[in-house]
Amino acid sequence: MSAVALVASVLLGAAFVLAGGSKLAAGAAWPAQARDLGAPRFAAPLLPWLELAVGAALVVQLVEPWPALAAIALLLAFSALIALRLSQGRRPPCACFGAWSASPIGPGHLARNGALLALGVLSLWG
Repeated sequence: MSAVALVASVLLGAAFVLAGGSKLAAGAAWPAQARDLGAPRFAAPLLPWLELAVGAALVVQLVEPWPALAAIALLLAFSALIALRLSQGRRPPCACFGAWSASPIGPGHLARNGALLALGVLSLWG
């Protein structure tokens, strides 16, 4: 694996671990915010654990390229949901990073996801 791919994988993994951990730390507030955003009810309790698993696998380079592909798929789904809400004129809190991201969704959230997607793509360049 190239140095660029390794750094991208570790950075993306750290972002996913931070996102999952902060959602768990938010307690009952996270599932409520996920529902406000429009996430399926079944997904809210599972998502933080999935983010932690994908993030940890990215950081330690476990079973590559699958964690990077999973991260890309999740980021595309998150981005689609944010874009849909914005197109509907709705701006609920993102809660992407638990209590640290209580601001209403906006174009900046899509830009951040674009940067994270770029890391995902770079992490595939072994």
